[in-house]
Amino acid sequence: MKAAVVTQDHKVSLEDKTLRSLKPGEALVKTEFCGVCHTDLHVKNADFGDVTGRILGHEGIGKVIEVADDVTALKVGDRVSIAWMYAACGRCEYCTSGRETLCRDVQNAGYTVDGAMAEEVIVNANYAVKVPDDLDPAAASSITCAGVTTYKAVKVSKIKPGQWIGIFGIGGLGNLALQYAKNVFNAKVVAFDISDDKLNFAKELGADAVVNTKNQDATEIVNQLTNNKGLDATVITAVAKTPFNQAVDVVKAGARVVAVGLPVDKMDLDIPRLVLDGIEVVGSLVGTRQDLKEAFQFAAEGKVVPKVKTRDLEDINDIFEEMEQGKITGRMVIKF
Repeated sequence: MKAAVVTQDHKVSLEDKTLRSLKPGEALVKTEFCGVCHTDLHVKNADFGDVTGRILGHEGIGKVIEVADDVTALKVGDRVSIAWMYAACGRCEYCTSGRETLCRDVQNAGYTVDGAMAEEVIVNANYAVKVPDDLDPAAASSITCAGVTTYKAVKVSKIKPGQWIGIFGIGGLGNLALQYAKNVFNAKVVAFDISDDKLNFAKELGADAVVNTKNQDATEIVNQLTNNKGLDATVITAVAKTPFNQAVDVVKAGARVVAVGLPVDKMDLDIPRLVLDGIEVVGSLVGTRQDLKEAFQFAAEGKVVPKVKTRDLEDINDIFEEMEQGKITGRMVIKF
C-alpha cells in the first residue's frame, strides 16, 4: 500500500508499505480521506523529536474492512475516524476522569504510531469513533482533529451565550473555532488575523467583528466593541508568538485565554496583570472520544461546515510548502 513517510531530511516520501496482521482489539481501515494539519508539519520538521520512518496523518476517515476476532465495538462497513489520540491506557487518573488526552501513555497517530496518510491503517477499535451517516466524509476528516480541537477549546473557554470571544488565527482551526463559538455556543465573535482574505472568510462565516492585527490596534477596537471592558475569552489557534501575547492584552478581568496553536516559542506574560486581574491562561489539547462524537454531530446538523479542498497524496510536499507560506484557507484533504 502507498503511504506518506517522514524522511530524515524533513521531507515526506511516498513509499509502498506492508501492514502486519491484526492483533486483538484492532481493526483494519481502508482510508477515504485524510486532512493535512499544522501538527503534521511540526512532526515532519522534527519539532517534537525525530520520527524518521513514521507514516503521517491524524485526520483520517475510512471504512472498516477487517476486525480482529475479539472486536465488538466495530464491524466491517463502519465509517470511523483515525484521530490524533490513537489510544490511551484507560486506567490512569486522566483516563478515568474524562481527561484521556492527557494520559502519560497516550499513543498519537502520525507521531508515536503510524497514521492515516496511507491507503490502509490499523486502528485500536475502542478509540476509532464512528462517523454519522449524514456527515460528508471529507468534511468529517477536518472535524477529526481541527474540529474536535476547536470545539473542546471553546468549551474550555467557558464562554456563555451573548458573551464576547476572540479567535486568533482564522486558518484550518480558527475558522472552525469561529463556527463552534458562533453557532453552537451562541457567542459574539471577533476574528483576528494578519490576512485580509482570511478575515473576509471570517465575515462570511458570521464573525461579529474582524481585526487585522498587522495594521489595526486590537486593544483599541476591542475596547470600542465592549465599552472598554475587554473580551470574555480568547482562543488562540495561530502558530506564531505574537497572537498569544495579543490574546492576553484584549481580555477583561476574570477572563480565560485558551492556547491551542503550537508555535515553537514562549509567551511573554505580564504576571502582575494576570494576578491582579485574575486572568487564566490554559492549554487545550485536542479532545476526548466523547468530544469528537459531539463535534461530529454538530457538523452533521450543519451548524459547522468545514471548508475543505481535496488533493492527491502526491501533492503532500507542496501542501506543506503552501502551509508554511500561509497560503491555505480552510483545510487541505488528501483523497484516497
